[in-house]
Amino acid sequence: MSAPADFRPTHVVPADGLAAWESPDPGRPTVPLDALLPVQLVDRRGDWARIVCANGWSAWVDGRLLVTVPQGPPVAGAPPARTADPRPLIARAQDMLSRYRGAAEDLAAGRLDGEAFRRRTLGLRAGMIVDGEAVWLYDAEHERWVHCDGTRLSTYAASTGPSAERPVPAAPVPEEPGPAGAAPPDDATRIVSAPGAGDAADRPGGP
Repeated sequence: MSAPADFRPTHVVPADGLAAWESPDPGRPTVPLDALLPVQLVDRRGDWARIVCANGWSAWVDGRLLVTVPQGPPVAGAPPARTADPRPLIARAQDMLSRYRGAAEDLAAGRLDGEAFRRRTLGLRAGMIVDGEAVWLYDAEHERWVHCDGTRLSTYAASTGPSAERPVPAAPVPEEPGPAGAAPPDDATRIVSAPGAGDAADRPGGP
């Protein structure tokens, strides 16, 4: 195939390569993509992304795992480019951990029984691993782990296969009233489920 005249790389394949499919269907795999291959993103369907290579070959991949190509300097007068801000995910992880701690304290103090504790923590997911300046955060909305260097986020691994639908975060669980006269809990609880960074290497083969 000849290279498309308008081919401009928007992403590159991750350093360990990337599985590919003929269509956004896990039952139709095709040749995997080589590591660090430049590709152009031309279509999205949820987590699925259709890419085109320099030789014109096209395939569908898990778009969450593509590495964005840095853009050139902004044109004079254009608004400054922005990268993904890590602070909302960090704040969310802090909030979820605080809420889980509040429920755990209520359980230890006898203000909750095991069933009430289970209901208050049902469906709550978060994750955070801190190692010096490097932080790994779990993005529950997109079901992926992201790496943060303090200023920007980049996808580290997806925890599920690509989906044509965006996942809907779990709704908060209503507060469980405590016994009369009991002190109110700190916050409702969201549980932190943080696999080790090594788990990220187990990339999915498909949904």
